[in-house]
Amino acid sequence: MLEFLDIDENDIKVFQNGVAQNVKRIRKEKNITQTELALTIGHKSMSTIGKIEANLENKHYNLEQLYKISKALNVDICKFFKNNE
Repeated sequence: MLEFLDIDENDIKVFQNGVAQNVKRIRKEKNITQTELALTIGHKSMSTIGKIEANLENKHYNLEQLYKISKALNVDICKFFKNNE
């Protein structure tokens, strides 16, 4: 039987921020703007991506968004989770 994990809420925030920063870094390396990425994955504006990258309003990527972003940026989705400790 699995034991209950006692994970600090801050750990979750650090993890989510690490993913967002990896997406941002890769996006910039590929010279893609927030607006271009947002439109490519089906958003009407860059506000969600901007808020996630700036760590505002407790916004973070969901799995569907990460999947679409990995396809848009042509990278393995695992790259978003690397060096994220």
